[in-house]
Amino acid sequence: MVLLQPDPFLNELTSMYERSTEQGSVWVTLKRSSLKSKVQRNKMKTAGDSIEYRCLIRATDGKKTISTSVGAKDHQRFQASYATILKAHMTALKKRERKDKKKAAEGAVSKKSRQVS
Repeated sequence: MVLLQPDPFLNELTSMYERSTEQGSVWVTLKRSSLKSKVQRNKMKTAGDSIEYRCLIRATDGKKTISTSVGAKDHQRFQASYATILKAHMTALKKRERKDKKKAAEGAVSKKSRQVS
C-alpha cells in the first residue's frame, strides 16, 4: 500500500476510475485514524496532550491499493475535490424511478377509507 499526499492521491484515484470504466470497480474507504500506535496515544493521554485525529482514505481496484491521510484543516478542500471526482466518474448510475406523489397520496387515502368502512 502506498501512502500518498492528498493531491497525488486524487490524481491516482482519477486514473483508477478511468481504468475501470469498461469493467471493474473501485472501492474507497474512509476511516478516522491518529496514525500513532496505541502506546503513544496512551502516553499522550496521560500527559494531557490532545490527540489530533486524521482521516485515512484508502482506494483499491482489486490490484492496486493507494492511501492518503488528511488532517482536519485540509479536510474540507479534499472533500470538495473528492466529490468532484465522484460526480464526474459515476455516470453508470441510473436515476431511481419514483411513483408520482399524487398517485401515492391517492392510494393512501383510498386505503384509509377501506379500513374505516
